[in-house]
Amino acid sequence: MDVHRALLSTFDKTGIDEFASHLADHDIEIISTGGTARALENEGLKVTSVSDVTGHPERFDGRVKTLHPNIHAAILARRDNPDDMATLDAMNIKPIDLVVCNLYPFQATVENGATLPQAMEQVDIGGPTLLRAAAKNHEHCTPIVNPERYEQITNELTKNHTITPETRRALAVEAFDHTAHYDAVIGRWFRETQRTGKFPRQLTIPLDRLETLRYGENAHQAAAFYKTPLSSNEPCIPPANQLHGKDLSYNNVIDADAALEAVKEFDDPAVAIIKHATPSGIALGETIHEAYQRAYETDTDSPYGGIVAANRTVDADAAEAMSKLFLEVILAPAFTDEALETLTQKKNVRLLEIPWNDDPRRGLAHRSVVGGALIQDRDVKEIDPKTWDVVTDTHPTQTQRDDMLFAMRCVRHIKSNSVVFVDEGATVGIGTGQTSRVDASWIATNKGGDRIDGSVLASDAFFPFRDAVDVAADAGVSAIIQPGGSIRDEEVIEAANEHEIPMVFSHQRAFRH
Repeated sequence: MDVHRALLSTFDKTGIDEFASHLADHDIEIISTGGTARALENEGLKVTSVSDVTGHPERFDGRVKTLHPNIHAAILARRDNPDDMATLDAMNIKPIDLVVCNLYPFQATVENGATLPQAMEQVDIGGPTLLRAAAKNHEHCTPIVNPERYEQITNELTKNHTITPETRRALAVEAFDHTAHYDAVIGRWFRETQRTGKFPRQLTIPLDRLETLRYGENAHQAAAFYKTPLSSNEPCIPPANQLHGKDLSYNNVIDADAALEAVKEFDDPAVAIIKHATPSGIALGETIHEAYQRAYETDTDSPYGGIVAANRTVDADAAEAMSKLFLEVILAPAFTDEALETLTQKKNVRLLEIPWNDDPRRGLAHRSVVGGALIQDRDVKEIDPKTWDVVTDTHPTQTQRDDMLFAMRCVRHIKSNSVVFVDEGATVGIGTGQTSRVDASWIATNKGGDRIDGSVLASDAFFPFRDAVDVAADAGVSAIIQPGGSIRDEEVIEAANEHEIPMVFSHQRAFRH
């Protein structure tokens, strides 16, 4: 497709003067709007103003400039349609063959804090319309939204004096994706700030690609990692600074997110060790070193090749302990120089520095299913002991209640059906992802062995039968907390009373599928 006229209207003027200069070298007429036209004229380029094409000045502080038949007829006319071309001739309009446009910085404006009127001024109207028109008619008009494309287009024009159909199709897709993303960001910000509801009838989720991954869960699956714009500033994986190691894999990202979410539960120094998106150990400590050792002791087999998250700086002692085991990822708010010196000797471990703050945990969780998606609130509801009820004859001690609170914060990060056994702020047994709660209890008590004796048990959901209570009691459990709500609650309470074990109903389920 030969290019004779180009319309340039950009907010981001990166490289636009050089690109326009190349267009001029190919005898392409340049039409441009306000700020872009001035920038090009300052470089000595000949520019036709949009106002000269439309016959009208820009109006309303630039709100109306390209919204005119003389512009959009020139873009949308089908060159292979005689009626379209006859209409252009009758209107004395020459076709526009190339549209270069990028949009007002809505996202950057609202991320820096903006009032509703300030935000609305950054809602671009003419730009998306130009891009969509050119993309619709891409067989005859090329849309360019990304300055990184300038060199490619210049090379094609230089080599072939035209832009190939393959390039025009690719740029049309890019333009449609860009305008859809732009509108989705606006919709999300407007919906959230004006509190119009979390679950609209139609929902578009904007995502920005961070990187293309080597593969997905398995080598035959392609994958990429995206971030959500305008998301909370709470600690999360997308803005992490990778200090060492090879690129993150798909599974690394999943596991690192699970580890980080677990340690964000706690104000005291905490460590979570994750394997296959579920914890093998979680613990508190006076130091991160102590917390790591206690988490590791929960299950010394599973952490090999796992992920470790800490909610405090990893120091020399913690790093020395972690270096004794093959780990895929270690993430923390910071690493001391001594810790980095130790850990960077391990070439395969990825070290992630997570920007840390006290922003509240909030927002929605998204899960894909074939042909659709599920969206819900994240499970970040405060666990409040004031809402608990003691349902047995025996009451828990304060130490047991403290462990119940810790256990409840752990169990909601463990795949259902799940149970967790804790002792003095550390897991000592975890049963996860089983089809029956008694199997989960059996696995945890067998893995925990003697350490189960005197521990506190938390369950993610009610006990449908007394059997899991009997298994836990036989292993030496000293207290139980569970949501309650089973039709057999009385049977379960009776079992706890028989074993003289205090049981608390939390009334807060913690399923994690």
